[in-house]
Amino acid sequence: MNLTHLECSKTGKNYDASRVHNLSEAGAPLLARYDLEKAAQSMTVEDLRSRRTDMWRYAEVLPHKNYETLISLGEGWTPLRKAPRLQKTFGMDSILIKDESVNPTGSFKARGLSAAVNAAMERGIRSFAIPTAGNAGGALAAYAALAGAEAVVYMPADTPAAFRQECVSAGATVVLVDGLISDCGKMIAGIRNEKGWFDVSTLKEPYRLEGKKTMGYELYEQMDGKLPDVILYPTGGGTGLIGMWKAFDEMEKMGWITKDMKPRMVSVQAEGCAPVVKAWKENEPKATFWENAHTCASGLRVPAAVGDFLMLEAIRESSGSAIAVSDTEMMEFSNEFARLTGIFPAPEGGAVLAAMVKLRDSGYIKKHETVALFNTGSGYKYLEAYLQK
Repeated sequence: MNLTHLECSKTGKNYDASRVHNLSEAGAPLLARYDLEKAAQSMTVEDLRSRRTDMWRYAEVLPHKNYETLISLGEGWTPLRKAPRLQKTFGMDSILIKDESVNPTGSFKARGLSAAVNAAMERGIRSFAIPTAGNAGGALAAYAALAGAEAVVYMPADTPAAFRQECVSAGATVVLVDGLISDCGKMIAGIRNEKGWFDVSTLKEPYRLEGKKTMGYELYEQMDGKLPDVILYPTGGGTGLIGMWKAFDEMEKMGWITKDMKPRMVSVQAEGCAPVVKAWKENEPKATFWENAHTCASGLRVPAAVGDFLMLEAIRESSGSAIAVSDTEMMEFSNEFARLTGIFPAPEGGAVLAAMVKLRDSGYIKKHETVALFNTGSGYKYLEAYLQK
């Protein structure tokens, strides 16, 4: 294992990676750091071709120690699909779809929770708690079930039924809360020490981010050593966007890519909950709490993200953008997405397609550019959103 230490994302202070941690003393996310010079010696593009076809193929830049005890459902190495009918319909030369809906538990959350549960259990943790808008809770429940660990899931009472049942069926304790994911997080924080739970909230532990960053490594491999010009990513907590930007930084340090190969990162949010878009437009370093957050896309209903400043840094460093779409647009384009690709997307997938069209119309995205759209989950879990009149 090449993990050397954890680093506070605000102060740069180092922390012992052999111990369990939540946030740093500064109240900021901790970032996993590796001996990348050593990693680059064994993790070459040529060597990767013969490795396992899941996210654990990138072992040199992941935090797990013992692969004989790995808790895995085969997460990662999701398809990067071409989209000729989308291209023709919307006048683009190259659209690629990274389809995370085929992950275990039906979303990209499987990557992060697999990494987090593995790392925590190696450090002696056997009881986990998580606030969720849906998919993260199901992923934790699944990996805890596989490991024989305890999972406690707090979710808003109006979370779609599929998410609730997924957790219950896997044996998790589900607590329904009259409020938002932020309220769920506060409730866990208030009692986790008393209950002996380890909090695996988004970016409040170091390793969910490490699982998510593997999407960036996969893009590079699946594009034969290239990267898209633009990545459109639906952002609630933002670990996917932050994680990929971290991956590109690691890849640059290992000599895989040059700085000018890094994509422009676009945060896509819902008009009813767009704190990052607001902060980006106002040139603020961090976002403010979004009052009365509402959207049919459960994963985007995150009124405050602990890593908002990291999202904004990635967007600005990449000359990226942030854009919000309405729920009406989101669902209209979700149906277009399915009609033109055969992929039944989560509303978040429809959101990135709607955002691409807006950014193409504004001139930010050019016809000749290669655009990667991330469908982060399956539409089957969002039937309530699709059936709304």
